[in-house]
Amino acid sequence: MWTSHIFPDAWDEYLAPIPEEERGDMMAAYHKRLTSEDDTIRVEAAKAWSKWEMATSKLRVDPGDIARAAQDDWALAFARIESHYFVNEGFMREGQLLEKQGIDKIRHIPTVIVQGRYDVVCPARSAYDLKKVFPEAELTIVPDAGHSAREIPTSKLLTEAADRFKIL
Repeated sequence: MWTSHIFPDAWDEYLAPIPEEERGDMMAAYHKRLTSEDDTIRVEAAKAWSKWEMATSKLRVDPGDIARAAQDDWALAFARIESHYFVNEGFMREGQLLEKQGIDKIRHIPTVIVQGRYDVVCPARSAYDLKKVFPEAELTIVPDAGHSAREIPTSKLLTEAADRFKIL
């Protein structure tokens, strides 16, 4: 996991609730804790998961996001929904989004892909690969953004795209 090389301090905090012997499958280890009957275990895992996500999802870490990740209810909701999708592999087969038969079904729909250049959660390669199999889509790689749609340059581009779509 190369994100851990960029954020080694945050990675250590993310690892902390998981025993070493379970670190071979972090998703399973976290899911086990996030669905535990024990409130203390669930909250500890949720806070660590959420803080990791908040620390890595923007080009510039927002202290407000880190503070939000420390709130029990918010952290539990955020971490549990993400974990649910991750342990179920997004409810898709590997590579499904890039399959021609799926793209052909939506090729006629105006599509805008906005991708942060410094997204360490879903690297730009994924958006670039999608554009290659879906050349009708408009791809913008935002030079000063990470993963979050709430970063100003990304949010601006997404709003502009939505404004264009409302007149279709």
